[in-house]
Amino acid sequence: MRLARLVASGFGSGYAPVAPGTAGSLVALGLGAVSLLWLPTTLPLGVAAAIAGWWAVAASGEAARDPGWVVIDEFAGQLLAMAPLGHSSLAGLLLAFALFRLFDIAKPGPIGWADRHKTAAGVIGDDVIAGCLSAALLWTAMLVWPTWF
Repeated sequence: MRLARLVASGFGSGYAPVAPGTAGSLVALGLGAVSLLWLPTTLPLGVAAAIAGWWAVAASGEAARDPGWVVIDEFAGQLLAMAPLGHSSLAGLLLAFALFRLFDIAKPGPIGWADRHKTAAGVIGDDVIAGCLSAALLWTAMLVWPTWF
């Protein structure tokens, strides 16, 4: 398997037989939860996944088709959604996951706009926007209900 395809598939998680996008998000959620044991935020991982994803999608030539097995964009978005968390709390992880999947599936406003661009930037961009919006809502929830997180 070429490196670009390995990265684009979320290191194989995109080949899940059912709901590969959700599978990729769950793998990223686990990666992010573990990383929060050592890092103060998942932001650098999300940015790195977005950059690596852009390269991998462009190099694999799959941007125009955006096949289901390409889930590195879900990695980037999920890790960005988790950025406000300073540690792995169950409530924080569940809310970050739920918000990101909701935005990624519904594709409101700028998320849908980015998704309609069949380029590597579009494939990655919609999930980056969804992740950032999810992070903003998660951060707001953490301010309003700090004892829950």
